[in-house]
Amino acid sequence: MPHRPPPPAPPGGAGGGGRSLDALVERSVAGVRKAVRWNSPFYGVEGRGWFLSFHCFTKYVKVTFLNGASLRPVPPVASKHEMVRYFHIHEGDEIDEELWVSWLEQAAGLPGEKLF
Repeated sequence: MPHRPPPPAPPGGAGGGGRSLDALVERSVAGVRKAVRWNSPFYGVEGRGWFLSFHCFTKYVKVTFLNGASLRPVPPVASKHEMVRYFHIHEGDEIDEELWVSWLEQAAGLPGEKLF
């Protein structure tokens, strides 16, 4: 997949959180690959598949860990898909960078999804 930046921030919304998360992924995962599908950035590792996506809504960023049930600690929001876990970042939330780097490193090391 081609390397593309995340989609533009939504008006008055949580896009700043999306830009911050994008930068954190780039710093934390060597050789990360990016793609945009369904207006959402996806992150993956060559040969392993996709491990993370997020979508910017008006009031928050919904972060999707595609194999999040394998992460420790497990991200807090469940999905109808057994392995998928979510984390919601609301405007003004502080990101626990140490926790996020740990999640990103763990997620990038797991087998990812072959979505596209």
